[in-house]
Amino acid sequence: MVIPMPRAKIAISLEERTLDRLDRLVAARQFPSRSRAIELAVAEKLERLEHRRLARESAKLDPAAEKALADEGLSGDIAWWPAY
Repeated sequence: MVIPMPRAKIAISLEERTLDRLDRLVAARQFPSRSRAIELAVAEKLERLEHRRLARESAKLDPAAEKALADEGLSGDIAWWPAY
């Protein structure tokens, strides 16, 4: 059973051209409603922004230092790893 997440109502302003495009998608049944289309668009944009932030932060890491840390963590357990 899926428990719906609580929702908050908000008001937004859109350019007429954007609203017309949105309404065409709803009319073509690409989305069940304006609200759902906007909710999905915002969620997708947030996901992209968060992904870019992760990529930016990852780019700051020094690969050699990260490998050294990983190797250090495995060195004590290397005998435990099964042979392939």
